[in-house]
Amino acid sequence: MAARQRLAALSVVVLLAGGALTGCDGGGGTGSGSSTSPSPTTAPATSATPTGPAKPTDRSPHGVLLSAELAMQTARRAKVSYRLGSDAGSGPLFWAPKTALQIKRSTAGGSEELIVVDTVAYRGGDAATAARQGGKHWERFTVPPAPDGHKEVPYAGLFDLLNPVEALAAATADGVEATLLGEEKLDDSTVEHYRVTTTAEKYAAAQTQLPQSRRDGLRAALAPGGSHSLTLDLWLNDKDQLVKLQRTGSGDSGRADDSVLYSDHAGALLSAQAPPETDTVDTGVRTVPPTAR
Repeated sequence: MAARQRLAALSVVVLLAGGALTGCDGGGGTGSGSSTSPSPTTAPATSATPTGPAKPTDRSPHGVLLSAELAMQTARRAKVSYRLGSDAGSGPLFWAPKTALQIKRSTAGGSEELIVVDTVAYRGGDAATAARQGGKHWERFTVPPAPDGHKEVPYAGLFDLLNPVEALAAATADGVEATLLGEEKLDDSTVEHYRVTTTAEKYAAAQTQLPQSRRDGLRAALAPGGSHSLTLDLWLNDKDQLVKLQRTGSGDSGRADDSVLYSDHAGALLSAQAPPETDTVDTGVRTVPPTAR
């Protein structure tokens, strides 16, 4: 608990120093492998701190994952490549200070480009959309507000499954134990592989910053068919940044099997840019699936 309080205090400093995400009103954009079989080992001794934000000095598996949570809070954005059931895609993802993404996505229903800038979403960017919308390539829409009138984020369920800070919050929740499995090669880099066993209910409950409706949706997405257990495999680079996340779970009639790769952390050239208004048709308010599955 003390370690988490230290992390929270450092996070406040990070957010205050990080500035604000601009252009999130729907009319602009945001700012700028395979691994070897792990062999269990003990946590390494404390090593020299890499260049970057201050990190907790506890280098136990739990302490390192707390450090990773802070590192990803600091990064605020990364390029993602993911597979969530039948949904796969890649592109830039922003999780702080506001949410945004711009991904090329393939689902059971076909392929599309999806842009979300704060509370506005755009879909299309292809000839089929233009043919359907009188020559305009993009459909612009919002989602119904919450009961209290708060504007909801479109595709919030997708954000919650991709957000690395949420995964690390679940991995460092009270009562959850982490194990260091060892060093591995991921592409051309050496990474450390950690494993956490939890449940979909605990994973969702750790997201105290989310409203209850989103926690409920996240729990359902992580427990298809009533999955009971959930295993998180997390690979960290030498800056304690999350570079790969894998979630697997099994239950009475379903199985979770998700994978997300993170690269170009805090990349200055990453952006999620709304398309030109002249190439956009406003389709008003619509509902979207609560999860990406």
